[in-house]
Amino acid sequence: MQSKDLLQLAEQYGSPLYVYDAAKIQSQYNRLSKAFSKVNKLRINYAMKALSNVAILQLLQEMGSGLDTVSIQEVMLGLHAGYEPDRIFYTPNGVSLEEIEEVNAMGVQINIDNLSILEQFGTKYPHVPVCIRINPHVMAGGNANISVGHIDSKFGISVHQLPHLVRIVENTKMNIVGIHMHTGSDILDIEVFLYAAEILFDAAKSFKNLEFLDFGSGFKVPYKKDDIETDIEELGKKLSKRFNAFCVEYGKELTLIFEPGKFLVSEAGYFLAKVNVVKQTTSTVFAGIDSGFNHLIRPMFYGSQHHIENISHPKGKERFYSVVGYICETDTFANNRRISEIKEGDILSFRNAGAYCFSMASNYNSRYKPAEVLWMNGEGHLIRAHETFEDLLKNQISLPVTTATV
Repeated sequence: MQSKDLLQLAEQYGSPLYVYDAAKIQSQYNRLSKAFSKVNKLRINYAMKALSNVAILQLLQEMGSGLDTVSIQEVMLGLHAGYEPDRIFYTPNGVSLEEIEEVNAMGVQINIDNLSILEQFGTKYPHVPVCIRINPHVMAGGNANISVGHIDSKFGISVHQLPHLVRIVENTKMNIVGIHMHTGSDILDIEVFLYAAEILFDAAKSFKNLEFLDFGSGFKVPYKKDDIETDIEELGKKLSKRFNAFCVEYGKELTLIFEPGKFLVSEAGYFLAKVNVVKQTTSTVFAGIDSGFNHLIRPMFYGSQHHIENISHPKGKERFYSVVGYICETDTFANNRRISEIKEGDILSFRNAGAYCFSMASNYNSRYKPAEVLWMNGEGHLIRAHETFEDLLKNQISLPVTTATV
């Protein structure tokens, strides 16, 4: 997308505003598919927690994507968007057996990640096809909050508990159709991914009737100039060869599944905010925008860096700014960042705002959530309206009016 398009959308729909480039989402999907074209059975399940707008789900469905969901609400959104139940994969963590049973009744693929629930579910529903999430005990990911395959992680069944797991399966006679792992997000070294894959292959040998192996995702995308990203093409070449060899060894052609979220939508997203104030202090120039961590929390929560551009004056002289929000706490998006000279009323564009940005937004300080726009075929399509005061009041209940006298 070009700056003039973003400026036009900010003028048309107001700020703050999320904008998503449909062409970039489609190109990332095609890139991943091409990288693994040597695998006969490949399935891409979009990790919808990254960005769960129904229009985005429908866009990916048209390309052939399935869904990776982590809650019953995400399952319901997927069904609402038009996905068939057998195209939805449900991988919860720490939920009740009752929620899993409710989702099972919807006909989606269940993925269980702890022994207690596995035994309870297998005892009651031995014929239901179940996937098992393995914890490979591999430290991977760009931040402790998104490293989920290490030994102290709450996610998955420890690979060292495999004998116990197999005993539960044998005792309940349950139907295990898949093995799953996810080591973490922002994986740089594909050798770490390949190492974890070998652990999954070894675990898979304990189950005779598998239909698929799910390798999760965690592919890193570039967040700044010359940033490192996961080499999808090299991973595709190496893992495809190993996966095909394992299928021969296993004696059955399996489906290879990935669950990309950030990889598909991160670079497609732009967050647009207007500069409310430019404030000079003794040592710092602050650019205060009409947003805060209520709309984009990643820089504060993960320490992530989003490239910021002044699209109102992109060729102005660069100065150093600290970009901050309007929340009544420290909400700094960038410290001493070189940006084209900023004036009050300018529109700043934050890049890589497609994944875990709007989906983590809140109404903190009673601020409204922003609108979302999908840029497709040279046009902007509103896919979520700006919230209003009525949205804040929805579901709140006032104290009852009483006429009693004291």
